[in-house]
Amino acid sequence: MSKEEELVKHLDQVNAVATEYLKGSDASEISKSLDIPRARVLSLLNDWREMVASNQAIHARAREALAGADQHYSTLIKKAYEVIESADTTNNLGAKTTAIKLITDIEAKRLDMLHRAGLLDNKEIAEEMAAMERKHEILINILKDIAANYPTVRNEILTRLSEVTKTNEVVVIDS
Repeated sequence: MSKEEELVKHLDQVNAVATEYLKGSDASEISKSLDIPRARVLSLLNDWREMVASNQAIHARAREALAGADQHYSTLIKKAYEVIESADTTNNLGAKTTAIKLITDIEAKRLDMLHRAGLLDNKEIAEEMAAMERKHEILINILKDIAANYPTVRNEILTRLSEVTKTNEVVVIDS
């Protein structure tokens, strides 16, 4: 088998595994349904995640799909609440109970979908948070240096920091 054929076969497997994953199947279920060893399924999922994470067009489409699905879930929940209101007016406890269960199930599916989508964004968020924390630390060190070197502005720095944070945060400045 040539390198190109191997690549096509690999990408076909990645696509098949990703399709099942997006349907909500876990690695064990995918392994059984596609007759691929579970370790291989996990490897293919990692390959797929890397491909998706580096493709901005896929990110944009995923965000659109996520927003559409989220809106769809909201519509379904709204309809279920309408069923509850109707059941209240007709004193139909069975319909009300079923609608409440439906809302619970829809919310669980929505949260699962958002959680799965968050797995793609967690790496980006973590990187952004780390960068923000580094910048924050640098800024605090700059302010500490200025306050130590220029005692006349020390109180002004502390006042402005407390205004920005809007908390009773204590900033210790080494003399």
